[in-house]
Amino acid sequence: AAKDAMAEATAIREKEAAAFAKEKSYFDSTITAITKAVAALEKGVAGGFLQTSAAATLKTVVQTADMEEADRTMLTSFLSGQVGYAPQSGQIIGILKQMGDTMAADLATATATEEAAIKTYDELMASKKEEVDALTASIEQKLKEIGEVGIEVVEMKEDVDDTEKALAADKKFLAELEKGCATKTKEWEERSKTRAEELVALADTIKVLNDDDALDLFKKTLPSASASFMQTTVTSRSLQMRALEEIRKAKSVAGVGHRPGLDFLVLALSGKTAMSEQNFDKVIAMIDSMVVELKTEQKDDTDKLEYCKTELDLADDKKKGLERSVEDLEKAIAKAKEMIATLSDEIAALTQGIVDLDKSVVEATENRKEENEDYKALMAADTAAKDLLVFAKNRLNKFYNPDLYVAPPKRELSAGDRIYENFGGELTTAAPGGIANTGIAVLAQVVGHDQSSVAPPPPPATWGAYSKKSEESTGVIGMIDLLIKDLDKEMTEATAEEKDGQSDYEIMMKESAEKRVADSKSLSDKQAAKADTEKALADATAEKKDTVGELFATLKYIQSLHTECDWLMKYFEVRKTARTGEIDSLVKAKAVLSGADYSLLQMNSRGFLHRLA
Repeated sequence: AAKDAMAEATAIREKEAAAFAKEKSYFDSTITAITKAVAALEKGVAGGFLQTSAAATLKTVVQTADMEEADRTMLTSFLSGQVGYAPQSGQIIGILKQMGDTMAADLATATATEEAAIKTYDELMASKKEEVDALTASIEQKLKEIGEVGIEVVEMKEDVDDTEKALAADKKFLAELEKGCATKTKEWEERSKTRAEELVALADTIKVLNDDDALDLFKKTLPSASASFMQTTVTSRSLQMRALEEIRKAKSVAGVGHRPGLDFLVLALSGKTAMSEQNFDKVIAMIDSMVVELKTEQKDDTDKLEYCKTELDLADDKKKGLERSVEDLEKAIAKAKEMIATLSDEIAALTQGIVDLDKSVVEATENRKEENEDYKALMAADTAAKDLLVFAKNRLNKFYNPDLYVAPPKRELSAGDRIYENFGGELTTAAPGGIANTGIAVLAQVVGHDQSSVAPPPPPATWGAYSKKSEESTGVIGMIDLLIKDLDKEMTEATAEEKDGQSDYEIMMKESAEKRVADSKSLSDKQAAKADTEKALADATAEKKDTVGELFATLKYIQSLHTECDWLMKYFEVRKTARTGEIDSLVKAKAVLSGADYSLLQMNSRGFLHRLA
């Protein structure tokens, strides 16, 4: 739109410049012809002038000029060189000078108008160029943003693909986890059921063995401890049973992973070779190995617990920091969007203000031209009216106050006229023309009054000699003076108003130009600020996207930590207590086995076999 306005303004300016050049050429040729004509008339060589091209040019101008028909006829007759025509040089010179002055004034007005139009055009071109530059920069910025948005769209599509793949993997992991949890739950239920059945069986067995009748029966049937040989046998057996009891205690509190080892110890102490020294050494070595393994597992659990607590604290701190960063970025994005909206409104307001300012400048220029034309028309009419009143006053003074009469300046004869008069010729003076043949003409078109169209009324009857009415004439002259003063006052006021109007117009144009420059600069600054804010918004959005991705990864890591550590942190103390009890039982079993007398056991074993035999 700005370039179209510039092109349109340029076309209009070219047309105006062509019209002014044509008008100036017309005025220059006409003024030159008038100047030559006046010079020729004043030198008395009018005949030679009529043979020049300037006379032909002047004749063409007279045919189309805005002037009285009597003046046009007189000038046409003079320029045509009609036979028998005696030109009244003074009157023709006056008419030509008046035409020259009028055309010179019109040329000056046209020149001033052309200069003002050139100045206005230059200012308009400068402002439009700034606007075009600003719009071009805005378009380039928009193209850049379109490219960046296209890149973001491609990246977002890639993110969507990655997210869909991650979602599919997560769903697969969830399905496998649900399947594994179902299997573990079923296994746990079976273990719980088996353990409950085992406890019931043990309770029933203990109940049967602890019954009073069973105890009486055992006292009658089991061997007594009266003999020294049998005392030794019972002691060895009690060591074995005490060791088995401690190992069974360790088995009851041991984890699932240690059941097979404890079962093997129970089996080793319960077999036929359990009372041998070699078997005891193997059992003690196994107990030592299991104790070392339990302590190692406890240390691993402790290290793992410390690792879980540290990592969870660090991950939680990182999560909180990322959440604060996301919140700050969201606030910055909201603020940037609000600022962009505000800048857009301000840019629209400035743009509309510049358009309105240009429109007001054009309107003010048109009003100023109209006011100036009205002023010129008023001054021309008032000047003619004043001259006419002065002429009338002078004419009255000629009759009533001869002392105040001012005679018209004597006509200065040219050299040719003086020669003609010296040889007895009689010079004739043409009628002055103008309003009532006073020589006063109004440039504006005035409807003439044909005084010869109506016959004058008959003269009044007279009664004696006529006497001058000096008192009435004084009143009329005073009224004319008042009218002249009113015209002078009106012209003075009009001139002052014209000066004030022109001054106000120039001030207004200067202030408008300054305001337009300031508004254009402000518009450019706001457009630059908007572009910077939009870039900051894009950066904040990208940073938020990265931060949200990092936060999502952190949450996922925290979830994996909970999956890895929650069970350990929940059952750490239980596992530690159970493991401590298991170690304690194994240590006690080792102590029991380490205190046995192997030689005695070996001898007692043989005596027992002999007795059985």
